[in-house]
Amino acid sequence: MNDSRTSTTSAATCSCCGALIASRDRPETGDALCERCFLEPLAAECSACGDLNAGFAEALASALDLREHETGLHSRRVACHTVVLAKRFFPHDERRLTQIYWGALLHDIGKIGVPDRILLKNGPLDDDEWTVMRRHPDDGHHLVSHLAGMEDAAEIVRCHEERFDGTGYPRGLRGEAIPLGARLFAVIDALDAMTSDRPYRHALPFETAMAEIRRMSGSQFDPEAVRLFVAEEPALRRMVELKCSEADFGRTDRPSHRRT
Repeated sequence: MNDSRTSTTSAATCSCCGALIASRDRPETGDALCERCFLEPLAAECSACGDLNAGFAEALASALDLREHETGLHSRRVACHTVVLAKRFFPHDERRLTQIYWGALLHDIGKIGVPDRILLKNGPLDDDEWTVMRRHPDDGHHLVSHLAGMEDAAEIVRCHEERFDGTGYPRGLRGEAIPLGARLFAVIDALDAMTSDRPYRHALPFETAMAEIRRMSGSQFDPEAVRLFVAEEPALRRMVELKCSEADFGRTDRPSHRRT
């Protein structure tokens, strides 16, 4: 993964599982952890209500990441860090935080019905292919709404491609008509996309992605979500660094084909 990182990089092992990762001389990151070991306790906390669907949801998200050749632990990564922002609103509302986690975790599950020739296509999609791709939020909502106790999560799945200015899809919702969890997710998902390698470009540095997100405040993104993004910069910067550490030592050997 290529960007403008200037900190010193060397080999290290995860203090939890012993996996080989990159270690940068950044004292604020503490003990060296691989991304999986860093995210696992966060994910356990986010889905701590004990619902029987929690493990099934995690398995579905992991399966889709594999199919999309997605970078590392994309679904869990964006879900955990969407909750980082949501805790600023609902620090003690476990049920609401869990619904936001599940909605973010399963955001792209509707793509399970998109043919590989479209989902994994290297070049731009034509109009007919985009018509198929743009069905995935509604298809995902249909799937998740059948899981007991995930009604609010299903709404996040349906709305995760909406934009604050009303130019998103599938319904062209605007502003606060978009569920808060989906508005928070949009910022985190954009950060992850911009800082991941794609077939058509290298990953962008965190600072570049942050500047672009701030530029799109009020159009693509909810200004309040952007404000929280800026306030949580240290946590989100670590999210990107952990992902890059995986890539530096070959844990992800090909760029994602993910489309939004």
